[in-house]
Amino acid sequence: MRRTRYGIALSAACAALLLAGCGGGGGSVQSASAPADAPALASSYPEAAAARPTAMKNQPQSQASSDKDGIVSNVKVIQQERQVIYTGSMTVRAKEVATAVELAKQIVTGAGGYLSKEQRSSASKARDTATLEFKIPPDKYAGVLGRLGKELGTQISISQNTQDVTLQVADVNSRLKSAQQSLDSLRTLLKRADTIGQVLDVEREISTREADLESLQAQQKELAAQTSMATLTLRLLGPVAVVEEKEEEPAGFLGGLKTGWGALVSFVKVLLTVLGTTVPWLIVVLPPVALLVYLVRRSRARRPTIPAPPAGPRPGDPDPEAA
Repeated sequence: MRRTRYGIALSAACAALLLAGCGGGGGSVQSASAPADAPALASSYPEAAAARPTAMKNQPQSQASSDKDGIVSNVKVIQQERQVIYTGSMTVRAKEVATAVELAKQIVTGAGGYLSKEQRSSASKARDTATLEFKIPPDKYAGVLGRLGKELGTQISISQNTQDVTLQVADVNSRLKSAQQSLDSLRTLLKRADTIGQVLDVEREISTREADLESLQAQQKELAAQTSMATLTLRLLGPVAVVEEKEEEPAGFLGGLKTGWGALVSFVKVLLTVLGTTVPWLIVVLPPVALLVYLVRRSRARRPTIPAPPAGPRPGDPDPEAA
């Protein structure tokens, strides 16, 4: 019993010493984060002493931002400007198409836009039509659209479309930058070429890269033009002008039947057109041809018929009876 009690007491004493040693080690590790020779380091390297507080200050913030589920919340998201192409079309019925055209031009140019295309058809004042294509700054697009629909006449229809090309613009810009860098590297390599074969190979590659670069530059200019100005197609109609609406073609059997019937009607129209074109020629050509045929037949009828010789023996032939 005494030996058992001594063993238990000895084990407890060893455990206490072990715990005390671990506690001392932990203290030494904790003091390592703030070294005792920090004043000496600060006096020897002022730059390090000046930078240390900043590092110590920023470290807890990063830890505090990622202490829950390992999610970093101090990430700054840079908002990229969206590149959008605006297109629209509007149909307006006006009392006088010519006056409405001039007013539409004034409204658009007053907003900083311009007229890119114009097409007019004037059968009469009541049946006049005009189709105008305007380029309008995107920030003034909505206001101009509202004014055109109210001030020109009665708005019949309107349709708008937007296309986000931000990723396409970024892709073209990135490819353009890479192509320019590659071309610069090839031009530098051309200066170091020693043989004619190397020079020809590099020049051939430079020619290919220049063509790619020009294509990318054209795409960049086109995208810039489309995003910098909205496109509006304005159609103006006179008081009694007919509005032509496009009908959606049915699909399936009915669509095929409609297409076949349309093809048959088109073929008949072409056939009748050809027939109508040839009828005047037939009227002029047929009488002389018929007269010529009649005269030829009549001259043949007046010719005397020569009787055929009898089927007898010819002179000089042997007499069959004598034989």
